Amino acid sequence: MNPIAIFWPMIIYVLLVFIVYGLLGIRRRKSIVDGEAKLKQFKLRGDEPASTAATSNNVMNQFESPVLFYVVCIALFVTGGVNLLTVVLAWLFVISRYAHAYVHLTSNNVGIRFNCFLVSMFVLFAMWAAFALHIAAF
Repeated sequence: MNPIAIFWPMIIYVLLVFIVYGLLGIRRRKSIVDGEAKLKQFKLRGDEPASTAATSNNVMNQFESPVLFYVVCIALFVTGGVNLLTVVLAWLFVISRYAHAYVHLTSNNVGIRFNCFLVSMFVLFAMWAAFALHIAAF
């Protein structure tokens, strides 16, 4: 397997981050145009309307556990630990994060959203376990 394959899930994940940022801009602009919010409400967290708060929270989510995803992908690449299992796990992480974002940005059903989050964390743990086993074999 070409070790470069580990970077495709990362690239597709970064695309999600840009999509969510774009959606945040669209939703914030709409809330101002519709008179629901004033520009100054976006100066501090917690002062924005409910119509944009979930999107804002989702942007923050994209910089929490996903940082561990980026790190493990790069660590696997640098140490020669990329294999079919780690690439499949990386794709599963990305798919579960897209599902999480979709739920968060649409219905915001907390139960479904939590299950998506739980899957992503389990997969992330599995990636770190695979990395640990790889470096233990050195």
